[in-house]
Amino acid sequence: MWRDPEKRRDLGLLVVRIGLGLTFLFIHGGPKLLGGPERWARVGGAMQVFGIDFAPTFWGLVAALSEAVGGGLLLLLGLFFPWALIFPTLTLLVAALGHLTGLIPGGPWYPLELAIVFIALMLTGPGRYSLDARRAGNR
Repeated sequence: MWRDPEKRRDLGLLVVRIGLGLTFLFIHGGPKLLGGPERWARVGGAMQVFGIDFAPTFWGLVAALSEAVGGGLLLLLGLFFPWALIFPTLTLLVAALGHLTGLIPGGPWYPLELAIVFIALMLTGPGRYSLDARRAGNR
């Protein structure tokens, strides 16, 4: 098994999906989602990077949902790949731009690195141990 990386590929994808999915569900997106309108408005304020200063509560809710559902639950389950990762990837890129412009404190590297991982997952797919594979009959 250890000499043939192809045999480990699906297991590696499962580990990445579980790790990142749980993180986005319980550390990133979940708390934002449960934070309510005040937190959503703070998060949605990042859209000012694009000159969008209306409806920050709406944009914050969209970001929280994209992280909790797309980057969390659907990533964890390996369901609706690669579509499930589009919105969390965009959310991460907005966060990186917010950090670069100084709108959000801190450096841009963490959200940028996660966006790169999400793009790589979109390209590779969820692997054999996923609900997408079950739906396709690739058990």
